[in-house]
Amino acid sequence: MATPIEMTTFLTEVERRAFKQAMHATHDEDAALDIVQDAMFKLADRYPHAPGGELPLLFQRILQNTIRDHYRRSQVRNRWVSLFSLLRPSHASQHDSDASGDGLDPDDILAADDSNPASPEDWLSRKQIAEKIDAALENLPLRQRQAFLLRYWEGMDVADTAAAMGCSQGSVKTHCSRATHALAAWLSRHGVTL
Repeated sequence: MATPIEMTTFLTEVERRAFKQAMHATHDEDAALDIVQDAMFKLADRYPHAPGGELPLLFQRILQNTIRDHYRRSQVRNRWVSLFSLLRPSHASQHDSDASGDGLDPDDILAADDSNPASPEDWLSRKQIAEKIDAALENLPLRQRQAFLLRYWEGMDVADTAAAMGCSQGSVKTHCSRATHALAAWLSRHGVTL
């Protein structure tokens, strides 16, 4: 059973990565913050007596379900908005600029080798690569992005990823395979060789 201190420590450690996952899924900073906060509350409320070793898997499952719930609510809301917009006489569209944030944190890549300070050219090159990887991830379909981030960013194995996503292990492998091929192709077209 996780103590309150273990629960707090876990949530503090996972918060930043969870926010990045939610940002990649929604492309909306406010929605991502709401999703992460909701997932954290659900974990603390529903599983206060869960063993500490089970917290990562439980949290990822809750986070992925909360992201899916966000999409379901958005689809319903968009249907109604579309319907009502047809009833209005003016169809002028309004597009606000999207200040959704950086996605991948360039500091994660820029701080990869702290023992050897990078030259400004190296730093800029790494920053540009981080931005391109972030853009490539945003182009993936939701399930591929989820599987890829859980497997390769969170370091979860296939079984835990399948449990978190609520799908079979075969589906996780398929999503990951498609994601890696799509990412490699996209990055290659944009001049990034990893």
